[in-house]
Amino acid sequence: MSATHHLQSLVAKDWHAATHHAFTNALADGTLSRARMAGYLQQDYQFIESFVRLLASALAHAPSLADAVPGARFLGQICGAENTYFLRSFQALDVSQTAPPAPETTAFQQLMDQARHSGRYEIMLSVLVVAEWIYLDWATPFEGRADDLPFWLGEWISLHSGKDFSQVVAYLRDQLDLVWETLDNDARAQVTATFTQAVRLERAFFDASWAGFAVAK
Repeated sequence: MSATHHLQSLVAKDWHAATHHAFTNALADGTLSRARMAGYLQQDYQFIESFVRLLASALAHAPSLADAVPGARFLGQICGAENTYFLRSFQALDVSQTAPPAPETTAFQQLMDQARHSGRYEIMLSVLVVAEWIYLDWATPFEGRADDLPFWLGEWISLHSGKDFSQVVAYLRDQLDLVWETLDNDARAQVTATFTQAVRLERAFFDASWAGFAVAK
C-alpha cells in the first residue's frame, strides 16, 4: 500500500463523507440552488490566495526541477482558468466576489498557512494532496454530466475531473509517497496529523456548504 493510500485509509469515514456528500450530489444533478452555490463559491474563492502561496512554496522546496514542473503547470491553471471560472460565476449568479469568511473557511486557510510556514515539503504536500484528491474523488463519477448543467455547476465538475486533473493528483500523491520514505517516525506522525486534519476540515466545509453560507450581494 502506498503512503497516500495508507493515510487515506486512516480517515476512511471522513473521506467517504466528503466525497459522497449531499452537497456535491445536488451540484451534480443540477438541483443545488443558486444561493447555495453562490455562498459556496464566495467561501471557496477565499482559499485561492492561501492555496497559491502554499503550492508556490511547495514548488520552491521540491527536490529538483523535474519534481517542480508539473506543479508549476498546475499553478498556472489555478491562476488562469480556475480564477476566471470564479469571476464568471459571480457575475452570472449576480453576487459579490467577496464575503465575510465563515469559520470553516478560516480554519482551512489557517491550516494552509501553517503548512506553508512550516517550511517542510512533506507537510505542504499533505495539505495539497487532500485538497485536490478529495475533489477528484467526488467529481470524477459526475464527469459525464458537466455539459448538461449551467456552467457554474458543470465547469466546477470539469475543473476537478478528467485526465489532466487526474495527472495533477497523481503527481502530488507521488511526491508525498516518495518523500514519506525518507521520513523518520516523528515526521510521519506529523504528516499523518496534518493529513487527518485536512480531511476533517474538508468534510466540515462541505457540511457547512450544504447547510448554506450567507450570500453577500
